[in-house]
Amino acid sequence: MWSELWNKGRRVAPRVAHRAPLLLAALAVALAGCSSRPARPETSAPPARTATPAPAATAPATAAPASRAAPAARAAVPAAGGSGPGTPVGMPRPDVPPAARADFGRAVTQMRAGHALEAELGFKQVALLYPQFAAPLVNLALLERKDGKLEQAETTLKNAVAGESGSAVAWTELGVTQRLRGEFKDAASSYRQAIAADPRYAPAWRNLGVLRDLYLTEPEQALAAFEQYQQLTNEEKPVSGWIAELRQRLGMPLKRPAPAAPAGEGGAAPPQSAPPQSAPPQAPAAPGPAAPTSHSGAGG
Repeated sequence: MWSELWNKGRRVAPRVAHRAPLLLAALAVALAGCSSRPARPETSAPPARTATPAPAATAPATAAPASRAAPAARAAVPAAGGSGPGTPVGMPRPDVPPAARADFGRAVTQMRAGHALEAELGFKQVALLYPQFAAPLVNLALLERKDGKLEQAETTLKNAVAGESGSAVAWTELGVTQRLRGEFKDAASSYRQAIAADPRYAPAWRNLGVLRDLYLTEPEQALAAFEQYQQLTNEEKPVSGWIAELRQRLGMPLKRPAPAAPAGEGGAAPPQSAPPQSAPPQAPAAPGPAAPTSHSGAGG
């Protein structure tokens, strides 16, 4: 029995050995086919839903009500200080010491060049050494006002008029600053102080007119201030338009300018011809003998 099995095994072994590589190759292919599953196609995520913003409730834009719409003629007259916005004031007083004038001049140069910090330090130094002069503090306040420091500028200008109460420029700039802060009554008082210090200081009259018309609703007083300003400056436009508008609003007749005399050669008025002389009166004839008159009824 064992021999039969041995012989049968010897006959089968070569055939199995011959087929082994084929079986191994088929097994490898089968294993590879099992391991390499087709890749699942990538599906992109659905796009995120964007929330549609709800329409905002739009309220109708309403402009802030103005206290009064100024006509073009009135809007053209600026309410600025005597030296113009941002323009430094000078020191016209003859009693200024040379050293103070030199230091002040250097600070003014720095201010005009746009060097605000250097100018501010220079004006403070001059004001500290010479508190009796308002001009350094006025220029310092102009720098502060330009920088939006209105409260600080008002304090500086109050110190200026405290040191030199006769400075119409300082009082006027104080009034402008107070008007910018909404202190209209105080501004009117400061303009009146400027006029009291120098009645011929025209910017104080102009600013007072603007304040009384646009902010205090006092057209009669505004008209008087503008007419005084025009008389001092001989300015026609734009203040003449403002005056005309005020007169029309008050029901007053407009002032007609006097017609100019025709100019002759060279711009000079022609010489007036002498009026024709009438003939000299003839000597009365010698009276004849007077007739006798009766004195009855005369108060004799």
